Amino acid sequence: MDFSGIFDPIAHLVASLIEMFYKMTGVAGVPSYGLAIILFTIVIKCAMYPLTVKQVKSMKAMGSLQPRIKKIQAQYKDDPMLMQAKLKELYAEIGVSPLDGCLPMLIQMPVLMAVYYALQSLTYEGNPSFLWIANLSEPDPTYILPVLSAATTYVVSAQTAAEGNKSLKYMTFIMPLFIGYISLQFAAGLIVYWVTMNCVQIIQQWWMNRQDLSLKIEKAPAKETAESADSAEETAESQNKSRERKVKKFKRPKKNK
Repeated sequence: MDFSGIFDPIAHLVASLIEMFYKMTGVAGVPSYGLAIILFTIVIKCAMYPLTVKQVKSMKAMGSLQPRIKKIQAQYKDDPMLMQAKLKELYAEIGVSPLDGCLPMLIQMPVLMAVYYALQSLTYEGNPSFLWIANLSEPDPTYILPVLSAATTYVVSAQTAAEGNKSLKYMTFIMPLFIGYISLQFAAGLIVYWVTMNCVQIIQQWWMNRQDLSLKIEKAPAKETAESADSAEETAESQNKSRERKVKKFKRPKKNK
């Protein structure tokens, strides 16, 4: 069954946008479909950044809950209904849901599929060459783009893989190999899109991690200040008790001989 017709409206929109960016590069004096695809990809990734943030936050939250989830699964393995109820309570307590990480991806899938159909069959009316690539509508004969697609996919997979999740760790190696292999057969324009998308994703992921680190650094002094205050309070209390003991000892009456 051919599903390409379902994405035709969005695919036509994608093709029109790429033509628009191509004209913009022409106005800038460097007409290039390769640059047009890169600009289009950057705009799309920036527009989808809020969804990416939501997806990454959900994945991190679910990753941090894994020890508690495993504990509940082991404790209530003989009672599936009670186990599900306890897991729902845990998700409600933290304010996350396993579906939170899937929803942004489901929203992005129609766009990704439309881009695939648009770039795989795009007719380049102007100059179809870009850098070392003679024709963006054909596979890269030098294999440079497939290698770049595999390498950037590996970096993205390594960034997003949850710690302690063995299945995702395996995918960190399997997915880049798969993407590199199928890139040998796809149009170079589509692979330019994929490599650019991965590069933007790597930068966005780095920025999100940096933001998380900044928050941790800001919270650390407050914690240290609170601990210092508690320590000072305990020291003052200890000194007061010591003075009270000395005063009582000093006021103790002498026994009559």
